[in-house]
Amino acid sequence: MGCCGDKDEILTATTTAESATARITNSSNLSSVLAYRDTLRLILERLGGGGGDSGVSELAGASCVCRLWNSVAYELVVEAFKANWKLGEVIGKPVSGSFWRDSGIWKFAISHRIVRGDSVASLAVKYSVQVMDIKRLNNMMSDHGIYSRERLLIPISNPDILVNGVCYIELDTYAKREVAVLYLEGGPSGNSSHMLNKMTTEQGKRKVLDSLKRSMQVDDGTAQYYLSISNGNPRAALSEFSEDLKWERQMSLA
Repeated sequence: MGCCGDKDEILTATTTAESATARITNSSNLSSVLAYRDTLRLILERLGGGGGDSGVSELAGASCVCRLWNSVAYELVVEAFKANWKLGEVIGKPVSGSFWRDSGIWKFAISHRIVRGDSVASLAVKYSVQVMDIKRLNNMMSDHGIYSRERLLIPISNPDILVNGVCYIELDTYAKREVAVLYLEGGPSGNSSHMLNKMTTEQGKRKVLDSLKRSMQVDDGTAQYYLSISNGNPRAALSEFSEDLKWERQMSLA
């Protein structure tokens, strides 16, 4: 089977759902069937029916058909990811789709805000992890690297700590990777250097939105959409928009 299954599997998954059948009674071909969001959800639920890591991987790989398919697949990927690790919520969207296909617990980390008296050794004892694992995750060459940072990421070895937890998907500048971060006390601070820049006032959001509209040459709704899926980060929004344009051009030439 390819990344999205063959035509027979898709048609089988479609016709077995009564709700989908009712909606597509007058549809005469596969392309019109796939125009329905609810139908795509039923098809993708069938593709990811195995559950666990394999289900997440299958769904992540199935996002290549079209933008609508990608959107529905993403929703189900997040749900499957949460169910697999028994998470309460996942906030944020990874820049790279490979984030979902990485099935290891090493994608998770605890955020520890550094206070006076902290050392790598003391944190290793506190969280029951190895000193070298903390250094490796945070790209630290020596213990002195702790003094130039606001926080350290602490690797997680026991998945039980994730149960009903809230994880924030962040691109950590020191770790140089995307991490699902768990905050044991409160949530992320908007003033921390490791967080993406978020607009906190309506006036600020309006300025960013107008700037994006001019750069993208799109309407207000389109600019708002890309800003929202990029967690308020205008650079990421432009990147997402550019990638979509590139994808559409490639599809039109295929």
